[in-house]
Amino acid sequence: MSEKTDKPDSEWKKQLTPEQYRVTRMKETEPAFTGEYWDNHQKGMYRCVCCGSELFSSETKYESGSGWPSFYAPVAEENIRTEADHSHRMERVEILCSHCDAHLGHVFEDGPAPTGERFCMNGVALQFRPGSDG
Repeated sequence: MSEKTDKPDSEWKKQLTPEQYRVTRMKETEPAFTGEYWDNHQKGMYRCVCCGSELFSSETKYESGSGWPSFYAPVAEENIRTEADHSHRMERVEILCSHCDAHLGHVFEDGPAPTGERFCMNGVALQFRPGSDG
């Protein structure tokens, strides 16, 4: 998937649940330990709930203890993009889907090897497809 998904706000509201819209389009955060994927241990692929772009493989998912699905690497660097996030009086790096600009979560430098990064994602921003990771 390489084309940019561009929809008016009214279409996103029709496509997404209110919580998905709030998180992915309004850049909010789901409460910790509430999303359906934070404790998911199945093999498969995590995709963007808005556009279906492949984002993270279960092979890079790990238990961070944060209450959100955490990964040490995206499936493809070109499928995500980053922005500085200065909200809530914090300095963070926001992760967005590069295809539809959905807010996914944040990346921190306290993850495991081999990357040392923790991609802390909102589960509601993801759609899990069980099966092959590749």
